[in-house]
Order: sequence, then C-alpha cells, then structure tokens
Amino acid sequence: MLKRVLIANRGEIALRIQRACAALGIETVAAYSRVDESLLHLRYADDAVCVGSTSYLDVNNMVMAALSRGCDAVHPGYGFLSENAAFAAAVEDAGLAFIGPKAEHIELMGDKVNARAVAAELGLAVTPGSSLVEDADAGAQAEALGFPVMLKAAAGGGGRGMRIVETNADLAGALARAREEARTFFGSDGIYLERFYPAPRHVEVQVLGDGAGAGIHYLTRDCSVQRRHQKLIEEAPAPAIEGDKLTGLGEQCAEAVARLGYRGAGTFEFLYADDTFYFMEMNTRLQVEHPVTEMVTGVDLVAAQLRIAGGDTVLPAGEERGHAIECRINAEDDAFRPSPGRVTELILPGGAGIRVDTHLYPGYVVPHHYDSLVAKVIAHGGDRAEALARMLRALRELRIGGIETNRKRHIEMLSDPAFQAGGVDTGFLRN
Repeated sequence: MLKRVLIANRGEIALRIQRACAALGIETVAAYSRVDESLLHLRYADDAVCVGSTSYLDVNNMVMAALSRGCDAVHPGYGFLSENAAFAAAVEDAGLAFIGPKAEHIELMGDKVNARAVAAELGLAVTPGSSLVEDADAGAQAEALGFPVMLKAAAGGGGRGMRIVETNADLAGALARAREEARTFFGSDGIYLERFYPAPRHVEVQVLGDGAGAGIHYLTRDCSVQRRHQKLIEEAPAPAIEGDKLTGLGEQCAEAVARLGYRGAGTFEFLYADDTFYFMEMNTRLQVEHPVTEMVTGVDLVAAQLRIAGGDTVLPAGEERGHAIECRINAEDDAFRPSPGRVTELILPGGAGIRVDTHLYPGYVVPHHYDSLVAKVIAHGGDRAEALARMLRALRELRIGGIETNRKRHIEMLSDPAFQAGGVDTGFLRN
C-alpha cells in the first residue's frame, strides 16, 4: 500500500482524494496555489506545499513538490495534469507511483484520431469520421461523410475545438476557428471530422484495469444533459435503454481494457444513435461524475485507484443497486457567467440516499481563476423515480449564499416532463 500521496489538484476532488487516503491510512500532502491557501482539504492533509501563484500545470513543480515532501505517489484528480502523458512519465521517472494509467496509454488515447483507430481494432463501433484533415482536403472529406459534420480537436476535450458545420460554404471559416481554439487550449491544431448526429444520447462506461491484463466495468452513465458540451446532470445506469444492450456494452469495454493492459480508472464515452453505441473517446482519468457509479455499485473508485497504484491486482466487484443522479452545482449567474465571491451561508441537504461532494464552507471565497464547479449533489434510490424525488428534495434544501449558482436551473430541468420520462438526448438544452 502507498504511504504518502501528493494531491496535485484543488477543490472538491482534492478533498475527495484526501478522504479516501485517510480511510486507507495513507498520508497526504496538499499541493496548492497562492490563491488557494484557504482550501478545505489543506486543513486535513498531513502536509502542504505551495506550487505557484495560480497554476496547477507546472510538471516540474509538481514532481519536485512530491519529492521534497517525501511522497511515494501522486494523484492528479481530474483536469489540470490528469491526462498529461509527460506528467505521468515524469512522476514515474522520479521513482514515484502515478495514480492513473501508464503514460503510453494516456498518450495513445489522448489523441482522438489514434483513439478511434484503437477502438476499432478492439471491436468497438466508431462514429463515421476522418483522419486528421488538411485544409485543402477538408471539403471533399466532409462531402464524403455528408453534412452536417462535426469538427473536433484531435488533442481536445471538454467541448474545446469543436464546431458543427452545416454546409461546405461554412467549412473553411469554422475550420480556422476550431484550429485556433485547439492550438490555444491544447497546443496542437490537429482537427478531424465526424458525422454529426443531431439528437444522440451521451452514454459512457466506467472501467478499471489492473495493468496486467484484467479489466472490469461498472455499469453505464448517461451524461446527455449538457450545455455547450459541458455536462450538467449525470445518472447511472443509463435510462430507457434495454439492460442487455448496456450489459453487452460494458462487457466490450472491460475486454478492451484487459487487451490494452490498462491500469487504473478510465471511461469509454459513446454517442448512442440509430440504436448503435458509437465510440467517441476514452478519458484516461477519474471522471467528475464518478460518484453516481459509486452509489449504484458500492465501489469506492478512488480507493480502488490507490490500491491499484500500490500494486493490488484484485479489482473490486460491484453490484447494481438502484439508480443515482448527480447535479453539478456551478458558481454562475442566470446568464451562465461565473459568480466568484465569499460564501456567506451554506446549508447542505441530507437524509436517505443523499451525498454532497463540496469544498465550500461559510467564509470561503470562491476565486475567479478556476472552473466554476463548487459542489456535486448526488441522490440514490431503489429506482429512478425515487432517486429523482430525493434529488429534487435535496436541491430545494440546498442553500449557498453570497454567490449565484445554477441550483434553480437544476430544479427546472429535473422537473421537465421529458427528463422525468427518461432518455433525453444532447439537444435537451438548446442554449
């Protein structure tokens, strides 16, 4: 078992990792920026180290921080350096355990074009698309796929570097803008094309691999409620799809993980359209929405990550138990603009089946430097109807004063008859 872990992240996920380590008797060192000196997990960590003014993206600083504090491992959380192959390699080159996949798998699946090819070799259906496009050939390739098409950054994620193109006349301008955004966010302007499906579902499969040829899946999640490709509501398992189809998809993903020799947690993401699951990408890290899977399987995924990184090859078995829904609570106003500021009031919901993952406390100042996610409310029930009723009750109990949040929007979305019926697609939110 690992002895001392550097938490190379912030916010609710840093606190989540700290708690999992504490439960396993593992010491923690909190890496923090100067604007994050008041983060909650710093109070509970065994040690802390400042890694700069605002950035969690300096590979050398993070590795040196871990070494200087006597750590034997680094947990990257999600975002920041979590899918940076150079960081994973640097951590392991320094003699530390990287609590995540091997660098080669991060690099392999991080390039979306390569990932599509790998997925096809592993027997997964892949969205019709192209290899990397050159400007001169883009029109012909798009015509061959059929408009509308989606432009996507090969090194991308999180909705960045993506454009929907309706006609050939719009292609050149959209391609230039997509390249610019991809270059800005990912340091690479590689773009490829995919056929655009106007009303798909977004379904994903949580997996774990032991790195030695064994893999397991933990059901599915539906993440179709999105705004500008940013997920807002997730639930597990995916509703309104036959159970045998979901089981078959999970088994395919578990086999793929085993064949790759993949280590740790990962997620296969699919578009569900025309009664087919089309592979989009694989996230080689822990997902924001991992709690819904934990609630319906009873598996602590962060603890599993820690055990695997420490050399344990026994993958925990899960069992399907009911349904879970997660709402991402963002610090933003009604116009979706960030709403940083001091938290003046905090009342968290409780009761049967309710979990809240947050780093907020009264007096905490939400900074403007980072993502607006401040809390995740998760509701579990014996079935979807019970989970939904518990979630609505929990959201009505939740109070966060001093900043604006999207709590009321979540209540509106969950109260919509289409959502309550189950199976909404990615066009559920039009703005």
